[in-house]
Amino acid sequence: MPRKLVVTQYISLDGVIEDPVGMEGSGLGDWTGPFSRGPEGDRLKLEELLAADAFLLGRNTYEAFAAVWPLVTDGPFAGRINALPKHVASTTLTKADWANTTILGGDALAAIAELKRQPGGDILVYGSLKLVHGLQRVGLVDAYNLMVYPVALGAGGRLFAEGARSDLALAEAKTLGDGIQWLRYAVRR
Repeated sequence: MPRKLVVTQYISLDGVIEDPVGMEGSGLGDWTGPFSRGPEGDRLKLEELLAADAFLLGRNTYEAFAAVWPLVTDGPFAGRINALPKHVASTTLTKADWANTTILGGDALAAIAELKRQPGGDILVYGSLKLVHGLQRVGLVDAYNLMVYPVALGAGGRLFAEGARSDLALAEAKTLGDGIQWLRYAVRR
């Protein structure tokens, strides 16, 4: 059975996914920080991670994650994220020091399509705005897991690429912590 490619994002009410924790220098600030997703939100994120057997990241997100996650060693989330295979779509990255990382250079979208054809668990995409837009344009996204934060930013990179239509079916909806909405959507083919 082919794997599912699941885009999982923190997202504002106006569709922004850029720089949710304020580390990218976008000027948006830490827009997720004032809110708590609570224990149920933590459980959902861990379940999502346990259902996956690989990550797919763009270069910028990979570099941000690789600077932090290898240093985190306690808890089931850190152990899992550090152990899973990581695939980085990049034509500029030449070296990847984070354990279990493969660089997908050249035609990354063809390599990703091949990864999807292999048996296994979900492939998770965190952040990686440009990569997500490329995946949308060629129809490689199977599902979206979204934590919608009760904030409108008015600026920033949005989840859906201009002109990349997606017809979605709601699979799950829950209210978490400080009013964050957990929404899981399947892409209708």
